[in-house]
Amino acid sequence: MNEIIGKFAREGILIEDNAYFRLREMDDPASVSSELIVKIKSNGGKFTVLTSEMLDEFFEIDNPAEIKARGPLMVPAERDFDFEVISDTSNRSYTSGEIGDMIAYFNSRYSSLKNLLSKRPELKGHIPIADLRGGEDVVSIIGMVNDVRNTKNNHRIIELEDDTGEISVVVHNENHKLFEKSEKIVRDEVVGVHGTKKGRFVVASEIFHPGVPRIQEKEMDFSVAFISDVHIGSQTFLEDAFMKFVKWINGDFGSEEQRSLAADVKYLVVAGDIVDGIGIYPGQEKELLIRDIHEQYEEAARLFGDIRSDIKIVMIPGNHDSSRIAEPQPAIPEEYAKSLYSIRNIEFLSNPSLVSLDGVRTLIYHGRSFDDMAMSVNGLSHERSDLIMEELLEKRHLAP
Repeated sequence: MNEIIGKFAREGILIEDNAYFRLREMDDPASVSSELIVKIKSNGGKFTVLTSEMLDEFFEIDNPAEIKARGPLMVPAERDFDFEVISDTSNRSYTSGEIGDMIAYFNSRYSSLKNLLSKRPELKGHIPIADLRGGEDVVSIIGMVNDVRNTKNNHRIIELEDDTGEISVVVHNENHKLFEKSEKIVRDEVVGVHGTKKGRFVVASEIFHPGVPRIQEKEMDFSVAFISDVHIGSQTFLEDAFMKFVKWINGDFGSEEQRSLAADVKYLVVAGDIVDGIGIYPGQEKELLIRDIHEQYEEAARLFGDIRSDIKIVMIPGNHDSSRIAEPQPAIPEEYAKSLYSIRNIEFLSNPSLVSLDGVRTLIYHGRSFDDMAMSVNGLSHERSDLIMEELLEKRHLAP
C-alpha cells in the first residue's frame, strides 16, 4: 500500500483523493502526515476521513498556494475524438476447448496467411504439395512449418505441409544468406518457398514470409503517448517517475518544448501490466507493497485519475493483470477494477486489439510472445526487442 495511505490507514483514518494529492506534493509528506495524525487524535479522533478542507483548517492557511492540490496547469480542452475500435476480442475469444476448435484455428491461420503469400508476385504460380512431380522442376509452394532441423552435414531441413500433403525443403549451408534467414523459421508459421524439386525434396532458392505492406505516412496534428508495465502494487513500481510523467502530460513539468509536446497528446495507450497482480510467480508476495488485487486497481485509479480529462486513455491487460493468461486476453474485468472503470476517459480493450486513433490504425499488444521468440530463435534477445518486432511483422503473426 502507498506509504501515505498506509500511515493513515493504520490509524483508522481514510484520506480523500484531493487531500492525498496535496500531501504527496509537499516537501516532507511523511512528517506532515504524522503531524496531521497527531492533530486528528488530539481532536478526539472524531474524523475518519481526511478531506482537503480539513487540511486548510488544520494548518490555518492564509495563502492556500502553500499547500497546493495537484492539478494541471493545462486546462482540459473540449476535444472531438475520432476513435474507433477495429478489433476487440474481449467477448469473442472463447471456445469449448475441443480438438475441433484447435483444428479450426490452425486451418484459419493457414488459409489467412496463405492468402497473403499468394499475392506475392514470386508465388503467383504456386502449386499444392500433392501436385509436385518427380522431375527436377522449378516450383513454388506454400505451407505451414511442421518441423525444422539440421542434417549431419549441417544443412537445414524444413518440413512443410499444406492441406494436400507434406514435403521436405532443403536449405544448403553454402547458400549463406538463405541459411541465415532460415535460422529464424519457427514451427507453425506459414511460408512460401521457391526452389527446385529433386526427388523427395525441394531445394530452396528463396523463402518468403507474408510480411506487411508499406503504408504512406499520415499527417498528424496530435500526439500519442505509449506506456506499459507500470506494475502498480510492486515494491519496484517507480512512483516518482510515474508522477513526473503525470505532471508532464498535464503540462505541469518540463521545459517549454516538453510542455508543448505534452499539450499535443490526445491519446495515451497503456499496453498492459497496469498492476503487478497476485500469485503471478512463486514468492511474489514478498515483493508486493499492495497484496490485494482490488486495492492495486484502486491505486491505479487514483494515479491514472489524475491525468487530464481531455486525453483518451486506451488500456489493455498484460500477463500480470486480472485477465486470463491465454492470448488473446479479454479486457480487464470490471469486477476487479471498478474505480478504473468509473474514469470516463478510459477505454478498456483486449490484448491484442486494433484501433483507429483519428484515422491512424494502431495495433496494441502487450508482447508476451517476445519471451518465446527471444528464447527459441537464434539472433533474437530481450535486449533487441526491435528485432523481435521486425520478425513478428515479417511472419505477420503476434504469436507465430
